[in-house]
Parts: sequence; structure tokens; C-alpha cells
Amino acid sequence: MASGSEALTSGEYIQHHLQNLTFGQHADGSWGIAHGAAEAAEMGFWAFHVDTLAWSLILGFSFYIMFRRIAKQANSGVPTRFQAMIESIVEFVDTSVKESFHGTSRLIAPLALTLFVWIFFMNLMDLIPVDVLPFVATSAGIPYQKVVPTTDVNATMGMAIAVFILIIFYSIRSKGVKGFLAELVFNPLNPQQLGMPKVVWPFVMAFNFLLEIVSLLAKPVSLGLRLFGNMYAGELIFILIALIFTAGSGFVGAGLSSLFGEHIPAWFWILATATVFTTLWMNMKGALDNKKTLWLLLAELFLIGGLAFVGGQLMHFGWAVFHILIITLQAFIFMMLSIVYLSMAQTHH
Repeated sequence: MASGSEALTSGEYIQHHLQNLTFGQHADGSWGIAHGAAEAAEMGFWAFHVDTLAWSLILGFSFYIMFRRIAKQANSGVPTRFQAMIESIVEFVDTSVKESFHGTSRLIAPLALTLFVWIFFMNLMDLIPVDVLPFVATSAGIPYQKVVPTTDVNATMGMAIAVFILIIFYSIRSKGVKGFLAELVFNPLNPQQLGMPKVVWPFVMAFNFLLEIVSLLAKPVSLGLRLFGNMYAGELIFILIALIFTAGSGFVGAGLSSLFGEHIPAWFWILATATVFTTLWMNMKGALDNKKTLWLLLAELFLIGGLAFVGGQLMHFGWAVFHILIITLQAFIFMMLSIVYLSMAQTHH
């Protein structure tokens, strides 16, 4: 979000929302926050995406605290709905591990649970309206705030590389260093079993090594880029929806907010939010039926932001409903591929 005195073009608006809060060394040797994509690029490899790191840690600790609390409170009596939901997630992951991992390891199930829930939490941040947290951050003096860690390729590739290190570890533990290296040069064509002359062995082994190393390196690349690509595309669609449906002028285009010009006071949004929540609360209490509630909400949204605002909210809702499937599926795919790759690492070929 820009400050109140700035008017962003469409390109600047998109670029601003896709820019990470980057900390690194400036060209003059000082360390600080990058104010723009150009400064961030100049910082080079040793720059830190502060928002990605912060939100990843916050969501990771949230997962840990939530599941640990449920585990300590678990009993044989009638579970709460939340406890039942957590237990169903754990059972689902445990079943997936038992069906896909053909070996014995105390690490795989906790790793799979951590990957699935942590990535799901990070993906879930994509459902927060794109302007809310950047606006809060800008109001606090923070120039950029990209709140979905999985739309940062550094985060997704970092997790993929961690899984890759475990793949190498399990391969060497199961087969030994000699067996691991032999697998790279004697598969898929084993010159000894095929009865080839020893003079051609080096060429066949080099060919095998090229195929196997590409196959091995493709695993972390596929893990990281698949998750990043899907989440980045989803985030971009949310930004485009926000950009398209905030256009408009006059009452029909911009609702009551058009009365205030560029500087809409905070009390207006507080009052508008309170009005919408009051309508929803009355529906929950039975004071309004669903049909009246829907018409009231549409009228309130029209008065608050105009026709473009209503269209934007409906588009946001429709894409968010579909996106729930995407964020869950991407977390599941990352978890399952990690389990399968680790299982393959223990298998002798």
C-alpha cells in the first residue's frame, strides 16, 4: 500500500505487493531495508527477506503451540471439535506415511505432519485480503509486507533442499557411501550384468551418472518450484482482482468512500466493518434470516464501496473458495512427494 500522498499506477501496485521486505548491505556498505526492487537486487545473494522469515517463524510456532496444547489436553473422554479435527489430521498423515514409506523411521511421520500443517498455514495466509496487512505495515512505517511465505521461492526451495539433504542421508545410511555411489554409476545400465566389454564401462558409467544426477537434482527442484509456482500464481490473481475492482468514480463506482476523496478517515472503515459484523451477528442470533442477511450485506457493501467494490468482494470470495482446494492440495503434494522420495532413498535398485 502506498501512503496517503502517493498514487500508484497499476504496475507499481502489483510490483509493490509482490516485493519482499528485504534487509541487506547497500551499495555504500551500510546495512538496512531495501526501498524498491532495484535496491533489493543490488544487495545480492546475502540479502534476507524479513517478512518471509518472520511469517514462517510465526506460523511455525503457532503450529507447534497449537498441536502441543492439544496433545497435552488429550484424554479418553469426549473430545472437543477442535481436538477431533487435530486428531483427524494426525491420523490422516500417519496413514499416508504407513502407506507410502516402506521402511522404519521415527522421523518420517513427524516430518510429514510438520510439512503438511506448516505449508498449509503458510498457504492459508493467501486468503487474507491482499491490501489489509500491507496497509497495516505501511501505517507502522514498514514499506513492504509480503505475507505468504510460499510465494517466495527462497522459502519453498529452502524446504525442498532440507528434504533433499534427508534424501542423501537416508540413501547413505541404507546403502553406505560405496553403495550410494555405485547406484549413481551402475543404473539404469549395469555394464557388468549386460556383459559389456570393460573398455566401454567408463562411458556407460558416465552416461548413467549423468542420468542419475539429473534425476536426483530434479527432486528438490520439482518440490520447491511446484509449490512456489502454484502459490505465486494464486497470489497474483488475488492482486489482479483487487486492482480491477477498486476502479471507479462517483457514488456508483466508489460508494460513500467517494465523499472523502483520496484520504478516507479511519472511523469510516471502523463504522463500515462494525455494520457488516452487526448484520452477521444478528443472523447468527436468529434476528435475521439468511435471505434478509444476504440482501443487507449486498446493500451495505454497495453503500460502502460502490458497485466495483461489491464485484471485487464477490470475485474474491469465489476465487478464495476455489483457492482453499489449491492451498490444501499443494501442502498435501509436497508432503507426499517428500515421503515417496525418502522411501525411494532407502530402496536398493
